[in-house]
Amino acid sequence: MRILIVTGEISGDLYGALLVRKIRELNPSFHFVGIGGPRLRNTDAEILFSAESLALVGLPKPSQIKKYLFIYRKIEEILKRRRVDMVLLIDFPGFNLKISKLAKSLGYPVIYYVAPQVWAWHRKRIKIIKKCVDKLFVILPFEEDFFRNQGIDVGFYGHPLLDVIRVNLTKEMFCEVFQLDPERPIVSFFPGSREGEVERHLPLFLRVFKELKRRRKDIQGIMVKAPGIKESIYWEEARRMLFVMENNQYDVLKYSEVALLASGTITLESALLRTPAVVTYSLPPWLYFLAKKLVKVPYISLPNLILNKELYPEILQDKSHPYELSLALERMMGAREKMEEDFFEIRRRLGSPGVTTRIATEIIKFALAQRSKA
Repeated sequence: MRILIVTGEISGDLYGALLVRKIRELNPSFHFVGIGGPRLRNTDAEILFSAESLALVGLPKPSQIKKYLFIYRKIEEILKRRRVDMVLLIDFPGFNLKISKLAKSLGYPVIYYVAPQVWAWHRKRIKIIKKCVDKLFVILPFEEDFFRNQGIDVGFYGHPLLDVIRVNLTKEMFCEVFQLDPERPIVSFFPGSREGEVERHLPLFLRVFKELKRRRKDIQGIMVKAPGIKESIYWEEARRMLFVMENNQYDVLKYSEVALLASGTITLESALLRTPAVVTYSLPPWLYFLAKKLVKVPYISLPNLILNKELYPEILQDKSHPYELSLALERMMGAREKMEEDFFEIRRRLGSPGVTTRIATEIIKFALAQRSKA
């Protein structure tokens, strides 16, 4: 059984790699070919194109459009030549929903893992999912009822982060290895995992650290650089001001008194590690104006969406002034104990570990059932 797999984001690449390994472990007759990032390339999947260059926020540049079209046509060629038996799409809806339409038009079974956030915006995409996706696997608890009410075959088996998050060091070891003072509070900064996000957030986060340091001279700052992010003058400045780390993301979060997060998967990782945080995000002005018109949910961070209340303060766009963000961070310091009940509830709603095994088992069953029909 050969499966075309397509991912396009760091989180999707991680979930895809976990899934490929688990499916191959459970049934070695399954083989994978397609698009992936560094983690998927470290499996035995046959990766034809790198996913890193496809990730973006906003409209693609002309050069990116050409790249998308080239890769789309190559996938079309693979599908028309019947080189695979099934299609597995992970997140990345702008591209993957087009692939779902192509695959379905050619008669392929289509599985979609990590649903497009149509409950927030782009509701028209529901029609594409209903028509072109045979089985949808969602990772947020409220999504199952939403999609089932739309007549879509959907399953929620928990969130795959439950299989991923691990803290490797004790606090004492962490501080010793990275030469931090265990008696002084750590404030961490996560400016994003895409180049565009980091370009917008990193200068702001440095100004926030300066302001917070002026108010709280005892703090120690850590700026986390996501894999694949290019160097810049701002990273040089960051290294002169505070610690910059490219690994040990979960240890950094775990031992932070508070974190400043660019909205994304990191907000849920922070909640699962029981770390108080402030969430921010900046978009190009035209895109923010459009998003305000289209987005239909009251929050942007996953913990707040899961609980349907503001656990993490969200300070966005024009409101994200260094003074306001530093003030919010200071207010959240020492808040872990009073947030424990909410952190526990988030973990409860996300299910139990073993998520990837459960989803892999369901995909194998589905794939074998489809083959028996052929």
